[in-house]
Amino acid sequence: MGAALSVCWPLLLGIGFLMLGNGLQGSLLGIRANLEGFPTAVTGFVMSGYYLGFLIGSIVAPKILATVGHVRVFAALASLASSSALLHAVIPDPYIWTVFRIVTGFSFAGLYIVSESWLNDAATNETRGRILSFYMFIVYGAMAAGQFLLTVSDPMGYNLFVIISVLVSLALIPTALSASPAPSIETPKKLGIRRLFAISPLGVVGMTVVGVAQGAFFSMAAVYGSMIGLTLPQISLFICVSIIGGAVLQMPIGRLSDRFDRRKVLTVVTLLSAAAATLVLFVEGMDSKIPFMVVVTLFGGLSMPLYSLCIAHTNDHLEPDEMVAASSGLILMNGMGAVAGPFLISLLMASYGAMAFFSFLTVAHLFIGIFAIVRMSMSEPTPLEDQNDFVAMPVRSGPIAATMNPEAEEWDEEPDLEPEPNTWFTGLSKASMSILEDSGDDDDEEAMHGDLTDDGPALWGRNG
Repeated sequence: MGAALSVCWPLLLGIGFLMLGNGLQGSLLGIRANLEGFPTAVTGFVMSGYYLGFLIGSIVAPKILATVGHVRVFAALASLASSSALLHAVIPDPYIWTVFRIVTGFSFAGLYIVSESWLNDAATNETRGRILSFYMFIVYGAMAAGQFLLTVSDPMGYNLFVIISVLVSLALIPTALSASPAPSIETPKKLGIRRLFAISPLGVVGMTVVGVAQGAFFSMAAVYGSMIGLTLPQISLFICVSIIGGAVLQMPIGRLSDRFDRRKVLTVVTLLSAAAATLVLFVEGMDSKIPFMVVVTLFGGLSMPLYSLCIAHTNDHLEPDEMVAASSGLILMNGMGAVAGPFLISLLMASYGAMAFFSFLTVAHLFIGIFAIVRMSMSEPTPLEDQNDFVAMPVRSGPIAATMNPEAEEWDEEPDLEPEPNTWFTGLSKASMSILEDSGDDDDEEAMHGDLTDDGPALWGRNG
């Protein structure tokens, strides 16, 4: 475990800063939009912009990386996301905010892809499962911690937007100082939607509806909290405990799905999620918020693992060399659902009030459960011995995260060079070694200075 951390801790640190800023920004904008008097439906439209931008970025960013390079793309997108955060405070207009949210989503998609491709390059066949676990822990932990930054300053002021900008800018430091040349990036091929649906209708439908539900939750949870009269600290706690619940129950639910028919586990979990969402409707008005927080924690713990369960269920029907392509396609389907979720739930909240928030989530999870029951009546289960091991995936990730799934087909590795003794952060990445092997002494000066298309020398190596 220590060896895996020593490989990638600078990158994980950068991801942590990104998620702190992203977690804070999503909740802050919901609260600020409510304080600015934006209609609820308009707020949902604004918040959908992030997922639209993220979807576009997931497709476009790899093409930009291929021509510009990782460090420069990361620097440009971090600057763009940082600037967008500040401009929200300067121009509190819903139409302008929608543009900023699209830009922010596009930027974060590219930032995730750069980070994930670096992590993938730093991993070996023995460590990639642990690195994926560290990645998921950082994503959930930083998202949860970011909620408490809401209480640092007045949401109507500029300070919180400045904090977001600083956090995103800080993410650039460890990434910019990582080893260079950066790894080559191969965008995972995606199976066509028809092909994916033919392989696993439940995986495709489930992943899309999970995207609708989770996009709706993360975008409008702060607005919902304001509508039911929660204080700012209570809103922070409300969103935080739902994320922590998802992180805590992820592996226990996953282990259950390894021991039993995964479709049955998925069905039970999504129906229990619907039950928890319904129960919230009965406890949200209580004077004591303890029952509310407990039920919300349970809802998050049951709902968030559905993302990984849908991927795992689909993988049960695939060969190892198909898993990356399928997972990448499922993640994009999830993104499409996430674009629709905030807008749909905001329309209902505008018409029926706060009760529509968890009512919508109840219906979404019931739909997955009913569809799963129908599918179980139409096809035989995968034999337990043929099921792949459950792999927990972070909810907010780019398509490159699928390549770190240890159940997918292993890649051929270049032999590692021996690290130099008595050196802090020694070792070279696979990409760096391939450059060194092809370079002679005559190229040393050029390698040190580089040209405008190189990412330049690094302060520390990614593999040590």
